[in-house]
Amino acid sequence: MTNSKLTLITLSLTLGLTACQDDDEQTGKTVLDTNYVGQSVGNFLAEEWYPGGVLGTTENVSAGCYEDETPAVEQMGLMDAFNRGEAFFERNVTENTAPFNGLGPAYVRKSCLDCHPAYGHGKRVDKYTATWGNGYLLVVYHPADGANSDDGPYVAEVTGMPQTQACYPFEAPIDESQIQLDWLTLKEMESGIAPYNGRAFTFPDGEEFTLIYPELYIPERAFNTNPTPYQTGAVAFRLESTIGIIGTGLIDAIPDDSIKAQYAREAQAGVQLNPNMWDATTNDWAPSALYTANGVNRIKKFTYACTRGSLQDGAGANAIWNITNVSRSDRPYLYTTSAWATKQSETPSVIAAIKQNPSSPYYADGTDEGISAAVKGLLDPATNQFDNPWHNFAPEMSDENFWAFMVWHRGLAIPRARNLNDPQVQRGKQVFNEIGCQYCHRAKWQTKDDNLWSPSILTTKNLNLPTYKNQTIYPYTDMVQHRLFMKNGIHGSWCRTTPLWGRGLSKINTGAEDRLHDCRARNEIEAIMWHAYSKNSDAYASTLKFYNLPKADRDAIVKFLQSI
Repeated sequence: MTNSKLTLITLSLTLGLTACQDDDEQTGKTVLDTNYVGQSVGNFLAEEWYPGGVLGTTENVSAGCYEDETPAVEQMGLMDAFNRGEAFFERNVTENTAPFNGLGPAYVRKSCLDCHPAYGHGKRVDKYTATWGNGYLLVVYHPADGANSDDGPYVAEVTGMPQTQACYPFEAPIDESQIQLDWLTLKEMESGIAPYNGRAFTFPDGEEFTLIYPELYIPERAFNTNPTPYQTGAVAFRLESTIGIIGTGLIDAIPDDSIKAQYAREAQAGVQLNPNMWDATTNDWAPSALYTANGVNRIKKFTYACTRGSLQDGAGANAIWNITNVSRSDRPYLYTTSAWATKQSETPSVIAAIKQNPSSPYYADGTDEGISAAVKGLLDPATNQFDNPWHNFAPEMSDENFWAFMVWHRGLAIPRARNLNDPQVQRGKQVFNEIGCQYCHRAKWQTKDDNLWSPSILTTKNLNLPTYKNQTIYPYTDMVQHRLFMKNGIHGSWCRTTPLWGRGLSKINTGAEDRLHDCRARNEIEAIMWHAYSKNSDAYASTLKFYNLPKADRDAIVKFLQSI
């Protein structure tokens, strides 16, 4: 349903209802008055009903609202491109069926929708299989300081987002059937914040809560690489779930200078910032905080680890290439590793299968030696797929289709806020701010001019994208990385504050409410209490205050989080 239709429906409701709650005389059904929507109520401004601003918010708050386009998409005449881009997100990529062709030879998922069920946050799973709903990306790294350290470099033998699938006749870099995932019940908070009574932790008023965390292990025999990661050092594993993709274009529209000002304020307040992002000596960006694309510097602000500086060259723009290994004109290389290419070139079953298929691009001269050399050469990430001695491939995703995908990605709306007229929600906002949650989960930003960066494959063809100039938005993130020090926490320790907007509609859109970077939190209470696992957590003081709140105030904060 388009936003224009929803606006008409909402307007009709607003004009036709006059009581806070009434019964329809013809049907006898209870109807709700929506006159308060868009109005200042209690401690909420009128604009807070529209967290994505006028250009970025959908009126839809029912199932499927995560899929809505922003009003800006319609106003700019980009609906056809948006719908075409949506198809690339939802459809399975195949090996040879245009325009969705290009899968593999190794890949993470066949479809973006697999990792972002119903466009939302990934779901917690009990067994790792690359199927719909499993938004997990594996993290395989060499621990820097002890076996349980969250820090350390990625192993070079598998990609940064390790692949567990491959097209015939190749073997997946990691055999997912051997991935061991267990969910363990936490029985002691390192900080000692809450007592454990044998079955659960308790708040001072006696209400119980439980916490779980993942234990992940992948044996050496599961790695189809030469060498294996175990041959180059100790190996550790973590899980990272995808985040919801709603409103990402609005996040991209937050100016770099505004984010810099936020970092500077937090540094001045004595907050310890990631030295890879902020140089405390110069009180300015660290060199590694800059992301350069086509000669333009942008501040890294996407992904948990802040590895990308623009939506148009990061996040989904990168994932549509490396999750499925679909090439395009600006991505002529496979997302693979030399260690995997070497192993496949040495695997007898791979060579034997190719030998039976003279039309294979890996066939070469048909000899074992020739096939082995072609496999190694074509699978190696150093090989330009469009210009190499073994086979000349063409880009599998056209620039125009990539543009449509980015129109869709930058054009996803944020749902309107709900229940802001409710005194309990208003109390929740008040207490949320009083205990200090708003310091990291900053409510409001301005998009200003939205001077977006766009890759040359789009700009040279004058292919424009949705823009959000001068919008007041409410994503509830400071766009800064912090550390929570959870048990079996996030790789790298530092994690960008996740936006809270729209998360209260996760249940009706995805069927799950799982939160935090690895879906360990099954509800808001668990997510909050994980912030206080360690006294070293940047959020410990605020969470301690939350822990000591009366139940009515804890419940109010939860309802507030579900409403924004």
